[in-house]
Amino acid sequence: MNHRPSTVLIVGATGSIGRHAVGEALQRGYTVRALVRDHARAVRVLPDGVDLVIGDLTRPETLSTAVDGVDAIVFTHGSTTSERDVRDNDYAGVANILKTLAGRRTRIALMTAIGTTRPGVAYAQWKLRSERLIRASGNPYTIVRPGWFDYNQPDQRKIVMLQGDKRQSGSPADGVIARDQIARVLIDSLHIDAADHKTFELIADPGPEQEDLTNVFASLTPDSVESLDAAEDIVDLPTESEPEMFRDDLATITAGSLKAGD
Repeated sequence: MNHRPSTVLIVGATGSIGRHAVGEALQRGYTVRALVRDHARAVRVLPDGVDLVIGDLTRPETLSTAVDGVDAIVFTHGSTTSERDVRDNDYAGVANILKTLAGRRTRIALMTAIGTTRPGVAYAQWKLRSERLIRASGNPYTIVRPGWFDYNQPDQRKIVMLQGDKRQSGSPADGVIARDQIARVLIDSLHIDAADHKTFELIADPGPEQEDLTNVFASLTPDSVESLDAAEDIVDLPTESEPEMFRDDLATITAGSLKAGD
């Protein structure tokens, strides 16, 4: 990572994780821009000092102002467990932002979910595809797969990062984490070099929260630049068998990355 970003775009800023991410980023001294669809709602729920930009993740033509001049993007948006909703919002939002960047280098933090690699789970596969686009984009990035929100006990604040996505019960038994801690990890990843090219599941264990997460990030295996998948994942989704929508997006984003690297 060449430098600490200064201006961060929060995608999904008025959501339950996004609001925490906005607060965390402001506290860390970032200039914060929020991509919002409803200006009146954003004014109600977000603090002063946030640059509100109106746009819609599903409409690429509305996104250029949002990404203009930012050097970091934090994706906290998420919809339902409907395959169509995740495809048309969660996945398409990532694809549309990356295509709008057109290869311009930007530090990225993406929130998906624990269990993203569960075989045969259609909505999870679209989250996985959004991760693949981030890896193919050529940007420095961190991909965070939180456990179940807010099932943690009050004394369960020790941040733990796992790899390989091995917990796949589809219940809080897979791991739990508080919303404010998810936001903290996303924002911390922007300025900790050891977080770059890391993908992990995020949970909390009993104990106090760490003041510095550098060593936790450093303990993780980095993703290979030769692969679309995370370092320790087991995934059976051959690119040639993937939906045309994904293959087209991948080709566009990869071409943008190669052009930027010329």
